[in-house]
Amino acid sequence: MSWWKRLFGDERDRDEVDYYREGLDLLRVEKYHEALTSFRLALRETPGDIAVLQQIAITYTRIGMTDEAIKTYRSVLAKDPSAMGAHYGLAFLLLRQGEEQEAADHLRAFLADPPKDVDAGRHIDYARQTLAELMGETVTGE
Repeated sequence: MSWWKRLFGDERDRDEVDYYREGLDLLRVEKYHEALTSFRLALRETPGDIAVLQQIAITYTRIGMTDEAIKTYRSVLAKDPSAMGAHYGLAFLLLRQGEEQEAADHLRAFLADPPKDVDAGRHIDYARQTLAELMGETVTGE
C-alpha cells in the first residue's frame, strides 16, 4: 500500500504517491477502510478538496457510517453549493432517514445542473424517478 511505503519507503516513493487515485482504486475493490485512509492522506495534502471530501462521504456511506457521510456532504455543500455529487449523495441518505422534503430539495438541486458525462445518465434518471415518486407523480419512460 502506498501510504505504508510513504511512511517507511525511500524519498522517491514519497514524491510519487497519489493518495486520491489510490483511494479510488481501493474503493473500486471494496477495501473501504483502506480507501478511507488513503482519502484522508489525500485530504491532508490538499485540505478542503471537494473531490476528496465527496469520496470520503461515499466511503463512509459504503461502510455504514451514515451520520459521518451526511456531515461530510454538508461540509462539501458549505464550501461549494454547486457540488452536484454532494446533492445527489446527501439526497439518498436523507431519504433513508425519512427526511423526504430535504431530500427532494437536494434532488432538485442536482437535477437543476446535472453532470454532463456519459456515466451520469443512470444517476440522472434515478434522481428524476425518485423525485417524481416523492412528489406523487407518475413516471413515464423518456
